[in-house]
Amino acid sequence: MNKLVPVCLLLGWCAVAQPSVARPSGQAPDSGQRAPEQQATPSQAPAAAPPATTPANPPPLKTTVTVNATLSSEAPASITVVTPTDIEDTPGIELDDRLRQEPGFSLYRRTSSVVANPTTQGVSLRGIGSSGASRTLLLWDGFPVNDPFGGWVYWDRLDPSYISEVEIDRGAATSVFGDRAMGGTISMFSPVEQHEHILFDYLGGSEDTQDISAGYSNLWGPWGVSVESRGFTTDGYYITPEYARGRVDQRANVHFATGDVRLDYLGKADRLSIHFDVLAEERHNGTLRTHNSTGLGELGATYTHSWTRDQVSGIVYHTEEQFHSTYSSVSLNRNIETLTSNQSVPVQDTGGAAYWQHHEKHWNVIAGGDADHTHGVSYDYSYNTHILTPSGGTLFEHGLFAQGDLDFGPVKFFAGIRHEFTGQHGETYVSPNGGVAIGAKDFRFRASGYRAFRAPTLNELYRPFRVGNAQTLANSALLPEGLTGVETGVDWSRETTQISFSLFRNELNNLIDNATLSTSPTLILRKRENFPSALSRGLEANAVRRWTHWTAQAGYMFADARLATGQRIPEIPKQQGTALLTYNWRSTLISGGVRAFGLEFDDDLNQYKLPGYAALGMTAQQRLTKRLSALASVENLLDRTYLVALTPSPNIGEPRLWLVGLRWSGALK
Repeated sequence: MNKLVPVCLLLGWCAVAQPSVARPSGQAPDSGQRAPEQQATPSQAPAAAPPATTPANPPPLKTTVTVNATLSSEAPASITVVTPTDIEDTPGIELDDRLRQEPGFSLYRRTSSVVANPTTQGVSLRGIGSSGASRTLLLWDGFPVNDPFGGWVYWDRLDPSYISEVEIDRGAATSVFGDRAMGGTISMFSPVEQHEHILFDYLGGSEDTQDISAGYSNLWGPWGVSVESRGFTTDGYYITPEYARGRVDQRANVHFATGDVRLDYLGKADRLSIHFDVLAEERHNGTLRTHNSTGLGELGATYTHSWTRDQVSGIVYHTEEQFHSTYSSVSLNRNIETLTSNQSVPVQDTGGAAYWQHHEKHWNVIAGGDADHTHGVSYDYSYNTHILTPSGGTLFEHGLFAQGDLDFGPVKFFAGIRHEFTGQHGETYVSPNGGVAIGAKDFRFRASGYRAFRAPTLNELYRPFRVGNAQTLANSALLPEGLTGVETGVDWSRETTQISFSLFRNELNNLIDNATLSTSPTLILRKRENFPSALSRGLEANAVRRWTHWTAQAGYMFADARLATGQRIPEIPKQQGTALLTYNWRSTLISGGVRAFGLEFDDDLNQYKLPGYAALGMTAQQRLTKRLSALASVENLLDRTYLVALTPSPNIGEPRLWLVGLRWSGALK
């Protein structure tokens, strides 16, 4: 797989590494929506620039949820905008490492996607948990990134240096998105094309890690094209602590290559975007006989036509994927490993959506429909019985929705509704929402209530899996899970300061999680089940302050997330907090941050405790010439050891990892 890196580049796939951009000046929040011609969209982000002499002010308070590059919908929600500068300031190899700096963001396992099995990379916001499948929708330029079979995320598809903006919408306060957005939406956007622009990054570091990306973009009148690619390889690290390590333990690692091509037509009334990306990755999962690999490709297109007060837009996409994985059992002394099964999962996914939006002076409405057809089969070969067992099927979901807002001076009211056919057991769901936002000088007060649901994935219905000596069975009788939520909050914004505070309460029913059936020293047997009810309630806060050459950011979330039986929902800490301090002057940028996570549990019975931990990271950038910069970063600076899983053998997170390298960015002329 190491050969993929040079081969990928020789074929012409290039990655555009996006340096810092200047941020717009802050402004006081208001509850009104700008006219369509005034709306700034993420795909219209300014061109890349080197570190600024002084840190820019925070972007204006975000009050809209972005549907695609040309459509957005007002929402009474807590919305966070992560700029390219924010991404660069935050230490981390992959995008998930950097998004952990945002309060409430968590994955099923609290380990980096650099070595984690992708099936553990389900995303959660606000403490409602995940079981490998995300309860949050991820979009890249409007196209879904959640794996169509399992709901998890392949983070290596998303080069952090090639993301112009990330928008995090917590909660289900809008009906525009389907069941994958039960816990919120994370939208990521590529940078706009530039005239004859070339970028190149090379980073190397500990554990023989090499990260190379290159790219090209150009404009011809209203047409734009960008071609990007990234290759990454690392020897990885041991995920079993030294005191428990045996002869079967090896380093967990990953080797991958990605490529992305985008063609855009940027007309005044018409906009067309065609997107194609591919991923090839191979992972070793920490023992001699366990590994997994994925090949994935997606082709999609969006089109929008705009009038003075109306817009119509459509999106279509098709994904082909092949996932392969092996599973084993390990003796108690970890010196003997026996293969138990070999799994291959081909998947095809086709979907699309259509939108109509209308603007008036005091009200706006967006309505439309969407559909998604997924087919996948898990072929499991048992080394015990020597039998190949296929299990899988087809899910066809489709829905209709409408969302609107109406303002009376500083007060804006919201209402929306979605009717969805889940594709499972012939069930349909109606999901309403409503809310209000009040703008008062520098303050914005908001409150909302909503119902949402999530249909089980094909993975949860049909695919069993094994991690260490913990085996989890599928369950074809799973029902969709539901959520009824309320939240209220306040946002305060000044030119150099922003503070947001939210209280939330989410009641869940038929929550899908892994229920423990039996426990022994050599095998923990679990099965995916619908838990009758659960409750997650708490608060989250976020603050940004800028002065002279410094920027300080801090975030905190408290979430008391419990099953009806009283046990805590697995993989959700009660408290988590982050802090980041950045110095930016002339050609120098230095940033350091800490992430702290409280105790959480690795099972539904709360038998396996994962103690809390804190990790420190730093990153730096020095501009050497107009186009050339030197980069350096380090994660887990103090080399702390912390648990990320108990299977029941302990698994640990990343040790100290560092990278140094160069970035070149500039036009051909």
